[in-house]
Amino acid sequence: MTKIIELHGITKTYQVGDIAVHALRGVDMVVHGGEFVAIMGSSGSGKSTLMNLIGCLDQPTDGEYILDSKAVNALTKNDYADIRNQKIGFVFQGFNLLPRTSALENVELPLFYDRTRRIADPHQAAMDALNRVGLGDRLDHEPNQLSGGQQQRVAIARALVNRPAIVLADEPTGNLDSRSSIDVLTVFQELNEQGITVILVTHEPEIAVYAKRVVAMRDGVIVDDNPVANRRNAANDLVEMPQDRDYMTVKQGE
Repeated sequence: MTKIIELHGITKTYQVGDIAVHALRGVDMVVHGGEFVAIMGSSGSGKSTLMNLIGCLDQPTDGEYILDSKAVNALTKNDYADIRNQKIGFVFQGFNLLPRTSALENVELPLFYDRTRRIADPHQAAMDALNRVGLGDRLDHEPNQLSGGQQQRVAIARALVNRPAIVLADEPTGNLDSRSSIDVLTVFQELNEQGITVILVTHEPEIAVYAKRVVAMRDGVIVDDNPVANRRNAANDLVEMPQDRDYMTVKQGE
């Protein structure tokens, strides 16, 4: 398998007044194309800092980051922006959808910032992305007309619209109930089976078991990195979960 992410001796230090906060203390990690990795750890473990560095939202204090065979440390700010727009899709805990704006318009938004104009028809690309996450019949719905799980699916479609090779998801089920969480995890597993590399940050072991590999962090270092022994299938688990009437009412638009 091709190495898509290589981290060598990555450190990140924040200066808070006179205090140096060492968020990452020499992280080494390799992610191959097509992996589904869960990064776990408690608050303050460094997992979100690591996610921000992988996503080019921040730069390391020291160490080397190689993304798709290119040394990220040597890139310009414009190069960083291009990577975020073209290679990486982001999904966040809070959905970050624009209110009073349709699902379709929310998904189209990243394409307005693509200076390369790689995608000739943004409108069609947004429709394709929403179809891909099972929301082809919700194109005109605004966020307040969608369930939490559906809003997160819109956010995933927005992450996919630029056709990235990597999707980074930071606590994507943190604001969802149990059923909606598994519903969203079915999407991540389906995307991963289609060849997209998925890296998911979570503090919940019951979420991490849907990944293929778990990287555990503590105090800014990786303390464990192993394949998931008994990986769960989200689609199967969703079928076995009891149907909640209120959830299904929103989902079916009754």
